[in-house]
Amino acid sequence: MKRVALVTGGSRGIGLGVAQALLKDGFEVAICGVRPTCDLKEFFYCQCDVSDAGARAKMLAALRQRFGRLDVLVNNAGIAPKVRADILDATEESFAELIRTNLQGPYFLTQAVAKWMIAQKSGCIINVSSISASVASVNRGDYCISKAGVAMATQLWAARLGEFNIPVYEVRPGVIKTDMTSVVTEKYDKLLAGGLTLQARWGLPEDVGKAVAALARGDFPYSTGQVVLVDGGLTVQRL
Repeated sequence: MKRVALVTGGSRGIGLGVAQALLKDGFEVAICGVRPTCDLKEFFYCQCDVSDAGARAKMLAALRQRFGRLDVLVNNAGIAPKVRADILDATEESFAELIRTNLQGPYFLTQAVAKWMIAQKSGCIINVSSISASVASVNRGDYCISKAGVAMATQLWAARLGEFNIPVYEVRPGVIKTDMTSVVTEKYDKLLAGGLTLQARWGLPEDVGKAVAALARGDFPYSTGQVVLVDGGLTVQRL
């Protein structure tokens, strides 16, 4: 029987890179997104806004009906602020939206899936966050705080689920070439050329996908709660 993985926000960008890597590894892969339909027929698609509790419950019911099990949850869905505003000018509306989508939704999706995995007596949870969990960007504080919350959520769920042998990991990407970063391509082209990262190139969705797939396969069975950085060495401190 094939193992089943759910990748939230899996129809494009990093999520699609993760979903494709898991499919290549032999998983049955379900993905979700906010669009009503998806042309990626190799995946089981569910429409789900992860910030909506009812939509999350409906998605999990569909997965139970289709597969009867869930072996891997990849919390990848997330949004960037509509406006990159200085934290002196940022709005409460933007803050609330990002926390609800990037942190609250995945946190309570994990809660529901964790109960399923406990009953199933197996499973693995992987949170895709961002280097923004630890690298401050004062023009998108809401995003940074949401990702820092995901980092703590990883540790919390790892601590809670350890007794059930359900590992929880965090994959923390750096500057990845996706539609989310397309609006700042010129900025990061210059920064990368100037030595922002040790590996002088953009990260790609498949770079993140390979890291997630290794964790999902069980290649790191004694490392629950740990962070895997996929940032080309950006966060290495240098003098």
